[in-house]
Amino acid sequence: MNVMAKERPAGKESEELRNRRAELLASRIEEGAAGLAAFAAQLSEEDWRTPISASDGRSVGVVVHHVASMYPVEIQVAQTVASGKPVTDVTWEVVNELNGKHAREQSEVTKSEALALLQKNSREAAAVVRAFTDDQLDTAAPFSLSYGAPITAQFVIEDHALRHSWHHLARIRKALGR
Repeated sequence: MNVMAKERPAGKESEELRNRRAELLASRIEEGAAGLAAFAAQLSEEDWRTPISASDGRSVGVVVHHVASMYPVEIQVAQTVASGKPVTDVTWEVVNELNGKHAREQSEVTKSEALALLQKNSREAAAVVRAFTDDQLDTAAPFSLSYGAPITAQFVIEDHALRHSWHHLARIRKALGR
């Protein structure tokens, strides 16, 4: 009997091993969104309308909605990189334009609308991430937001869909002195 030639388990256990990284990433996306949602849910109307910073001008509510609305875009970029295709049309200029347009269009967003979108889009993003294979997570392609550096799909997920809620929650807490 050759003890060195053990094969990976078949079936469900093998599937769990193969998708462990994707599951962890997806769980972290959900954790970040849940943290942002829990904090935002207890805010007063005055807090909801408070600008994040003088230079930015976006209110807390607009920023919560912004995080929610960006999940589909962030996941689409990760899928593009995972397929080995370069992402050339995402620049800081484009990001700033999108953020400005979003802020104008969502200036009156309600807490219930933003929180519902946050829950829906974060769950959908996590579901897509759960389907990534290790090979897809490891695939790298040039990414214009990172100055054309070959970035892995996992990095795109971590730096965008996963980090986004944590980043903005920290900015919101700072703006509100909490």
